[in-house]
Amino acid sequence: MSSPTSLQDLEEFVDGSGDDGFIVFTLGSFVSTMPKERAKLFCDAFRQIPQRVLWRFTGVPPEDVPKNVRLVKWLPQNDLLAHPKAKVFITHGGANGMYEGICNAVPMLMIPLFWDQGDNADRMVARGVAEKLYPYDLTTEEILDALNKLIHDKSYKEKMVELSQIHLDRPVQPLDLAVFWTEFVIRHKGAAHLRVAAHDLNWIQYHSLDVICFLVIILLTFLWVTLKSCLFCIRTFCRNEMTKKKSE
Repeated sequence: MSSPTSLQDLEEFVDGSGDDGFIVFTLGSFVSTMPKERAKLFCDAFRQIPQRVLWRFTGVPPEDVPKNVRLVKWLPQNDLLAHPKAKVFITHGGANGMYEGICNAVPMLMIPLFWDQGDNADRMVARGVAEKLYPYDLTTEEILDALNKLIHDKSYKEKMVELSQIHLDRPVQPLDLAVFWTEFVIRHKGAAHLRVAAHDLNWIQYHSLDVICFLVIILLTFLWVTLKSCLFCIRTFCRNEMTKKKSE
């Protein structure tokens, strides 16, 4: 197994994938390695498909890596997804990666790990542009089945192209919008009218300590009144009982 060490190596690897294309596999910056047993599941699945796989992996390389798989410590994710031969994007479902997949119209195999990733994956599955697998009970068969669906079922690609067109159809491009607002702030000397009121609050107001104190006082008052009422009722009841006993 050899790892590409330059952009030229990556380009040759993906361009040489032929009609079968290639798969981009990365689980984000927080998870770039995995246990040997889990890595073996993916290797066994990749061994059974003709597509090449670029896998971002920074740990100890798994044993017996298939010939169609390249392990790299870094990859230009968005550029690779924009390549016409990109077939599937295996991702953890982070917002950045998800939108890059949408913009480049690449169906996704999503393996959510934490935070909002599960919800992101569910939304993509509901739109018919992705498959979702759970990271803690993966099997080689599940990985292989999901990849074959995404590659050979054309509906995933068609729906992703449609979603990409919707996402990219906007009156102003993001770069132009960023340039406009940057120049706007410069023209208006900082655009003080756009500053939120939070900048003018003291630390007590900013952290709502005055509101919290007010609510705590109300709560304590309610508890005090409740306690006093209960004590009054108990005392009244006891007095009535004592009066009855004396009268008897």
